[in-house]
Amino acid sequence: MKKNFKKLKVALYDPYLDTLGGGEKYILSIIAVFAEEGAEVTFFWDKDLSNEIKNRFSFQCFKTLKWKKNIFEGHSLFNTLKTLWTLRTFDYFFYVTNGSYFFSPAKKNFIYAMVPDERLYKLSFLNRLKLANYKVVTHSHFTQKWLGRFGFDSFVLPPIIDIPEKVDLAKKEKIILSVGRFFSHLHSKRQDVAIEAFKKLKKAHLEFSDYRLILAGGLKEEDKPYLEKLKSLAKDDSSIIFKPNIGLYELYRLYRLSTYFWHFTGFGIDDEKNPEAVEHLGLTPLEAASHGCVVMAYNAGGLKETVENGRTGFLFSSVEDLIRTMSEVNSDPKLKGTVTANMRKEIKKMYNYRTLEEKVHKII
Repeated sequence: MKKNFKKLKVALYDPYLDTLGGGEKYILSIIAVFAEEGAEVTFFWDKDLSNEIKNRFSFQCFKTLKWKKNIFEGHSLFNTLKTLWTLRTFDYFFYVTNGSYFFSPAKKNFIYAMVPDERLYKLSFLNRLKLANYKVVTHSHFTQKWLGRFGFDSFVLPPIIDIPEKVDLAKKEKIILSVGRFFSHLHSKRQDVAIEAFKKLKKAHLEFSDYRLILAGGLKEEDKPYLEKLKSLAKDDSSIIFKPNIGLYELYRLYRLSTYFWHFTGFGIDDEKNPEAVEHLGLTPLEAASHGCVVMAYNAGGLKETVENGRTGFLFSSVEDLIRTMSEVNSDPKLKGTVTANMRKEIKKMYNYRTLEEKVHKII
């Protein structure tokens, strides 16, 4: 039975909120189900990020957000008591874990386990006590599998992918697009490998000589040196274009115009040894595919769930493999059309708002 979320008080604490990446879009989509149905939503953060959220994502339901000071970083007894006193007023509390855990007297509590990194999920005796009234949510069966190995039971809620009713493949331009935050740590999007692969592709196959490689994504101040290294790697190649911190409209425009989408996260990583360093689901490949891009993704992690090689996209294991596949696919327009149609059909069926809403009501 569908629950009534009106007059409920819902809170979120995400220590990574200002990155506004795929993980943030995911947890915000869950909170949006509550907001759409009239719940009062509070975010714990020291700065009002309403405009940033509006510009980066397509949520229209966060117009009356409440912002409260971050109360979760102090470790004094006073801060602990203040946290307990504050959380007791909420019906639902969501926390994106960074490895720290705390008691919560909210009526229902949920942890979003974003990264399958064992260091974040230490089940000490004290942590077991803290987690006694929490449930764990994650976004992919890949992450769920690893959480189980770490001793955590979890359930999967699907993300929402905005999918246009129609795409016009005839309006596609000679663009290879790669979208992901510019940073070199954690599960880096490996824009450096994309640049090298693009240069090799143009040398190996003349039909790609007039293509452009566009690298778009979020950029924080501390990651600017990494972007400068990428620009140095691209040197004077004007066909390699950087677009940091673009808005949602511009991103969707790039999706519409681009023919191919490259995703290198986890490149060269064994996902059985280092699951935290590969893609855990891959929202941007799905977004790109929904706009008719042919997805080429590194064969690791959650992307093996979402991309069926040769049917909904293409998985590669090396730069040479990617270049060979690019040449074969580019010479077969019928295959490109079939693959993009298949992927759009899958996205429409599995990653829509109605499916998420139903699961939120059923599980949460």
